[in-house]
Amino acid sequence: MSEPRRPRSREDYQRGLPDHHDPTAGIGGAPPARSALTLRLVLAAFGLVVCLGGGLLWLATPLPAWPAVVLFVLAAVAAVDLVVITRRKARGEPG
Repeated sequence: MSEPRRPRSREDYQRGLPDHHDPTAGIGGAPPARSALTLRLVLAAFGLVVCLGGGLLWLATPLPAWPAVVLFVLAAVAAVDLVVITRRKARGEPG
């Protein structure tokens, strides 16, 4: 059987994960691939604010409420994404 997996540390991510293959490594002096977690964090926060604001503004109008519900669902997805990204960054993943 295999050994239980230990939590990965920041040093593990800096050293590189096992079985990770970067097909662009070494081509024309390309730097190693990096995760874009910070960009994803900013975009998720922006989406959360815009969807919540848009949903609340939509509810203030006499128009049907279903578009506001769609915006609130998208805001919930953005909130879950924020939690996932924050946990990944707290555990030490680069990006």
